[in-house]
Amino acid sequence: MDRTNPKHSYLALAIFLAIVMGGGLFIGTQTAPGPWYAALAKPWFNPPNWLFGPVWSVLYLLMAIVGWRTWRRAPAGTAMRAWYAQLVLNFLWSPMFFLVHRIDAALAIIVALFAAIAVLFLVSWRQDRPSAWMLVPYALWVGFATLLNAALLMLNGPTG
Repeated sequence: MDRTNPKHSYLALAIFLAIVMGGGLFIGTQTAPGPWYAALAKPWFNPPNWLFGPVWSVLYLLMAIVGWRTWRRAPAGTAMRAWYAQLVLNFLWSPMFFLVHRIDAALAIIVALFAAIAVLFLVSWRQDRPSAWMLVPYALWVGFATLLNAALLMLNGPTG
């Protein structure tokens, strides 16, 4: 696919949107919080469940656009590798937390996810400032989610 051809570029954007939004939707529906999560002791700053869907929808949209912009610029570069790493880690977290019920392993994954986002941000800041700015809400949310995951671990133990 010719990354410089506008027709191919928009097809690539559609593919990035399908992978990220579709993957996020699939994982979200397959790992929805259930009775196990409802029974966990929650910290005072735990947001309501209804907030997660809209927030992740916006974040997945931004992630797809960043991935597409990064792929167009350097499909085999450091930023693209960091983008792939964050996507894999992002998609691993929910099954580890909600299906396997391993709060401790989920914390390790989300810490690695935050690190991958930080690397992606730093590389993007030098190469593509709009992409770097699009990562800010994602980094803030994952930072908050990391604190929430750590609090749930402290309140409930490694497997709740």
